[in-house]
Amino acid sequence: MSRNIHPDQLFSLNNRVDKKDGKLVLANMIWVIIALLIGGSAGMLQTFIRAGMFELPFGIGYYQLLTLHGVILALVLTFFFIMGFQIASLSRSAGAFNDRERLLGWIGFWLMSAGTLVAAAMIATNEASVLYTFYAPLQAHAFYYIALAVIIIGTWFSVIGQLMRYFRWRREFKGHKTPLLSFMASVNNVMWLVCTIGVSLSVIFQYIPWSLGIVETINVSLSRTLFWMFGHALVYFWLLPAYMSWYVVIPKVLGTKGFSDNLARMSFVLFLFFSIPVGIHHQLTEPGIDAFWKGLQVVLTFAVIVPSLMTAFSLFAVFETHGRKLGATGLLDWFKKLPWTDARFVLPFLGMLFFIPGGIGGIINASGQMNQLVHNTIWVVGHFHITVGAPVILTYFGIMMFLLPHITGRKITKQLNNMGLYLGYTWTFGMGLMSAAMHFAGLRGAPRRSTFSEYGGADIAQEWITYQIMQAVGGTFLFVAIIIAVILFIQLMTGPKTAEVEEFPVAPMMDQSVPTTKWVENWRVLIIITVFLLLIAYTVPITQMFTENIPDAKGFKLW
Repeated sequence: MSRNIHPDQLFSLNNRVDKKDGKLVLANMIWVIIALLIGGSAGMLQTFIRAGMFELPFGIGYYQLLTLHGVILALVLTFFFIMGFQIASLSRSAGAFNDRERLLGWIGFWLMSAGTLVAAAMIATNEASVLYTFYAPLQAHAFYYIALAVIIIGTWFSVIGQLMRYFRWRREFKGHKTPLLSFMASVNNVMWLVCTIGVSLSVIFQYIPWSLGIVETINVSLSRTLFWMFGHALVYFWLLPAYMSWYVVIPKVLGTKGFSDNLARMSFVLFLFFSIPVGIHHQLTEPGIDAFWKGLQVVLTFAVIVPSLMTAFSLFAVFETHGRKLGATGLLDWFKKLPWTDARFVLPFLGMLFFIPGGIGGIINASGQMNQLVHNTIWVVGHFHITVGAPVILTYFGIMMFLLPHITGRKITKQLNNMGLYLGYTWTFGMGLMSAAMHFAGLRGAPRRSTFSEYGGADIAQEWITYQIMQAVGGTFLFVAIIIAVILFIQLMTGPKTAEVEEFPVAPMMDQSVPTTKWVENWRVLIIITVFLLLIAYTVPITQMFTENIPDAKGFKLW
């Protein structure tokens, strides 16, 4: 029966998230709200400390706060959101999870929750002030590294449950191309399983024995390299769910079709290939890695630009097509026809705008000579905030605008929609001001990962003060936006119920009935190519770290 079903019928088989799956999604989203409030509060305090306007009470350390901010927002918030949204996407597009698949999701959720609580306890007691990157030879308590490992293992359980649902759909509807949302989530999941292998091995076999005193020293070069094998792919793990929304949800919000199913799948496949073998471009200033391998990974980094440009082309093709259908005639008249009063569109669109300077900054960071100017300055922090802190987070906010009421049976009232708009514009202003100040201060040599200092009255340090105050002002606006977001999301979960379920928008593509290129869904081929590129990029550099007698280091606790 499945072989004879028409693709259009197949597309419309499921129109909502299963109720049992929705409970799992909602549990993950509650963590997102908690993490946003805690991590955002820590971020605002940091900007005031760096501006010399506030001193932490009760013996709390700046680097303790900095670690909390990075871990809670860059890891906890994103992990729980991605698991929740991808489960919802698979349930909406492929159908309800079965009991075994859903159980894996719950096991993953509880493992992630337990790991988060233990890691937070270690940070709160100043046993893990090692920053988000946990670079050796800074040493944390063993429980912190164990907690990080448990969080990663928790994501694996959830990811495996999602992949089981995806491949069950393939068996049930053999011969048909898989739902686009399900395919995209599965690409992200496979990338995650591959990229977390190295950092997991590092935590289990390097950090935990070292922190327990089983071994006295650690190979710093190896630990950093394995971290960045994971760390740059992590950026795309955050970003691809936003792309899922841009490709599939936004066209439906506009009331039109997506540009191309085949283009969307190809862009995600390219992200799978090129997101992992590029981490050494974060280590361009570090010794112990041959210049050739640094150069190779810079080239591979630039390859990631291609699917990003494909995405931009697809999005603006949809925007223009939509505007033309509504009567736009001039070169840019279609821009006026976009739904500027719908928060489900405005929030991610504002994020898209940030991605333009964010992408340009990424090219600068990955370029050898230009990287020498900005490396280890607060420019990098500014770049980080206009990538994960704007395109990703604003799109996540836009997704939560429809996902929370869809699951809880609430309605997006005009008041709540307007709150979403206020959230978007407040966040955009605050992030724009703060990140711009970070970029300009970085170009003037202001360091990152540093608390307030007058540097002995040095003239150059005086130049940074104005920018540090701007960062504090921007951080204040961001905190106001966070308060709006928390109130908004709670109301979307607890407001009056409605008989008509809010839509989880999923757009058909203009080429919906066109078969996809067969190899794009040949997972054996995709995984072989991914692993092959990874081995080319990392085999020799990692081997040299064992053979060239690079000195190991003892652990330090500096704060």
